[in-house]
Amino acid sequence: MAIARSLLLFALAAVAEIGGAWLVWQGVREHRGAWWVGAGVIALGLYGFVATMQPNAHFGRILAAYGGVFVAGSLAWGMALDGFKPDRWDVTGALICLAGVLVIMYAPRS
Repeated sequence: MAIARSLLLFALAAVAEIGGAWLVWQGVREHRGAWWVGAGVIALGLYGFVATMQPNAHFGRILAAYGGVFVAGSLAWGMALDGFKPDRWDVTGALICLAGVLVIMYAPRS
């Protein structure tokens, strides 16, 4: 159950962070305005709170593992919302990063 909760929190953190960054990008780069930027800033703030809910108490471990989720999530977000088409190297890199998440977070420790 703890692993499922942790994975869910990583997914929520990715939606908040990647979504927030995307909203800021849309507001600034695509000239959609301050409301988009403000919504992005709020989402980025929520990301920080979601990350603190991880059951593991080690900040460095959480953020290191989350990096892999961020990489894969960013590619998925680009596919879903921007029409990005990853090549085999993008997919390979994302899978390596996700394997790193599993090793960093869930490897048995004594």
